[in-house]
Amino acid sequence: MKHNYNNSILHKETFDLSVNELWKLISKPSNLELYHPFCKSNTPIEWNDKNRADKLEYLNGTVLERYFISWKENKGYDLYIGRKDGRKSHVSWKIERISHHQTELSIEVRPWIFNQGNRFIEFIPFEFFVRPRLKSYLESVLGGLKWHAVNQRITPRNHFGKLAWFS
Repeated sequence: MKHNYNNSILHKETFDLSVNELWKLISKPSNLELYHPFCKSNTPIEWNDKNRADKLEYLNGTVLERYFISWKENKGYDLYIGRKDGRKSHVSWKIERISHHQTELSIEVRPWIFNQGNRFIEFIPFEFFVRPRLKSYLESVLGGLKWHAVNQRITPRNHFGKLAWFS
């Protein structure tokens, strides 16, 4: 599954966690149920040392599947996400160590929508439609992870506000 993407959206957050603590949070099966503010369920399809895939059902009923293509312990992973038989977006989760008890997590999304054709034609819809929604989405996901890490409870749904694509 090879895709060419013109643009990406990136968001980073700093966590008062060690690399190992952060990795444990983002690498276990069904982890999105703990902190993703738009997640209704996160069900493993396959989760073992060789292959990882899961299903993410959003609060609005949309179901997407995630297929992990790279898995580097304590460093991050890459995956494709999309409808079962639909187009896929590429997502990278990367952990960077800042100090012994502080890390940075970045999520970079290369969405398929308005991002694989003519850059000139797709510029306006991507910049004014896709980018702001996905930027807000990534802020909510990493904000939910930070909230969960601090409070040690499941992040409330729509905790940072609703987003039409996911709520």
